[in-house]
Amino acid sequence: MKVRPMENIMLSPDRLSPSAVSQTLSSDYDIVRRAIAFISEHWRIQPEIEAIAHAASVTPDELHHLFRRWAGLTPMAFLQALTIDHARGLLRDSASVLDAAYEVGLSGPGRLHDLFVTHEAMSPGEWKTGGEGLTMYYGFHPSPFGLALVMTTDRGLAGLAFADPGEQKPALEDMTRRWPRATYIEDTSRTESIARRIFDSAMWKPDQPLRVVMIGTDFEVRVWETLLCIPMGKASTYSDIANKIGKPKAARAVGAAVGKNPMSFVVPCHRVLGKSGDITGYHWGLTRKRAMLGWEAGRAGAV
Repeated sequence: MKVRPMENIMLSPDRLSPSAVSQTLSSDYDIVRRAIAFISEHWRIQPEIEAIAHAASVTPDELHHLFRRWAGLTPMAFLQALTIDHARGLLRDSASVLDAAYEVGLSGPGRLHDLFVTHEAMSPGEWKTGGEGLTMYYGFHPSPFGLALVMTTDRGLAGLAFADPGEQKPALEDMTRRWPRATYIEDTSRTESIARRIFDSAMWKPDQPLRVVMIGTDFEVRVWETLLCIPMGKASTYSDIANKIGKPKAARAVGAAVGKNPMSFVVPCHRVLGKSGDITGYHWGLTRKRAMLGWEAGRAGAV
């Protein structure tokens, strides 16, 4: 099986048609997803590469090379990265990581995390109207984690969701319910450049920050801003985030706000784990959450 490396696709789109790029990345992710699902279910017995490859319907060599291109590490290294011990290891540094982020001023606009995000929040009035008067442009694009639904306004990125092939309609409906009175226009030419900016790490540059617009309650926005302070390769807990925003007894409310995060991956809610280090619920699926953590681990050198 010959697969064009993801970074070449993202940097040289002229070599393939958009449909070919989407088909290639979707096929890659489908194989990786099956492998991750098997690893996640059987990690306690530390399965061999042959068993993982069989579950993914490819040969061990094919899986090894595809997985390494996709995540920057081998399937066996990924297996180790997703054990509970690894998750707990991330958590050991969480408090100091967030403390350090606040101390250097990362709680405000500027270099908030590895994507170099700068953000603003819409006023409470704009949120309460359900997005009335707001125009949202959207488009589906290939990504390392399946099809990405990118939603943007004239002010910046407002939504990022994921869907498997054939699930575009429910994914769009899920997002539009968040702002029911907004106007939605499909415009992939407008959203394509933003999709590349998000998923091509070569474009993560401090002098070209990704501008995002947070649309939610004051409490939700405070939680999402705190999520931006969790660096790649690290993790935090709901209770730690509650402490950071001055609401130590609001861990459940923090969990609800994390679950409502409309900008998956960019606002890294996938880096929030359970108190014991367990990889807990995720709006776009636990397999995708594990995939994100593994993909980032390869790039952050955490494994």
